[in-house]
Amino acid sequence: MRITVAELAEKLGLSCKGGEVELSGVNTLEKAAPDQLSFLVNPKYSDLLETTKAGCVLTDEKHAEGLACAIISPNVYMDLAKVVHLFEIPQGCMQGQSELAFVHPDADIDESVTVYPYAFVGEGARVGAGSKLFPGVYVGERATVGEDCILYPNAVVMGGVSIGDGVILQPGAVVGSDGYGYAQTPAGHMKIPQIGTVTLGDNVEIGANTAIDRAALDVTTIGRGTKVDNLVQVGHNVDVGENCLLIGQVGIGGSSKVGNNSILAGQVGVADNVTIGNDVIVGAQAGVGSDVGDGSRLSGSPAMPFSVFLKAMGVCAPKLPELFKRVKKLEKQLAALEQSGE
Repeated sequence: MRITVAELAEKLGLSCKGGEVELSGVNTLEKAAPDQLSFLVNPKYSDLLETTKAGCVLTDEKHAEGLACAIISPNVYMDLAKVVHLFEIPQGCMQGQSELAFVHPDADIDESVTVYPYAFVGEGARVGAGSKLFPGVYVGERATVGEDCILYPNAVVMGGVSIGDGVILQPGAVVGSDGYGYAQTPAGHMKIPQIGTVTLGDNVEIGANTAIDRAALDVTTIGRGTKVDNLVQVGHNVDVGENCLLIGQVGIGGSSKVGNNSILAGQVGVADNVTIGNDVIVGAQAGVGSDVGDGSRLSGSPAMPFSVFLKAMGVCAPKLPELFKRVKKLEKQLAALEQSGE
């Protein structure tokens, strides 16, 4: 796609200067070519504006002043996302339903659904209008896939699972795998059947090789608009609210709850039966073992208020080697005093 700066600014509802420049893509300030748009989100990179070869820069009013060609935005990051959508090249190369796919005669597949070779749709499953099932996708018996969903290669929707409209499952995502439930017996670990299900709300995205376990008896829930990164584990009976962000390698133990608009950063671990409130941010690698109130900011393992974590790790921890030396010295002095007293 090629578009002038003026046309692009009009699509975004923004003002511009140098509108006659024609653009064919987006790139960073360091690597953009004269026919590409670049952007300045973080002011610490503003020095690159002097050396960039970009044909146009998407930036705020302050940084646009010295540029010959710019699109001026009050929210650069948001508008950058819109621009990238315009230049995005969709994955996939076919429409219709391949004869090499298996679609059960009793499945209900809208005629507008694209089904690639070697996808599988089981008995009683339903797939809504405009959805795409890439090669290797498995949609189990009585599963429901909403409208305009994209299930990338080898994504799995196990039987009885329900996913809403506009859901994206990245390659290898598994929704509805068995929850981790075993009873300890003298003969070994006895598997407890997991007969619940999973529900994903509208506009949820599940990252590559992420697993969302089905509930033991009830429902594992991921709320509308929540985005889950790669390699995340959501245990059985977990209830994740709306518009949350679960970032890479997060693990949430069974029957825990995460409120709306909360963020769990990379490698956060949440124990079983923990309730995390709304609007919570938990920093990377934190371990959450007890309930967390609305609006909390936590870091560390065990998780603690962010202000306490900064004092403990930023102020106290660097002093530990010197403190250890002082304690050893005091121990020697105390031992000498005890000996002289004898």
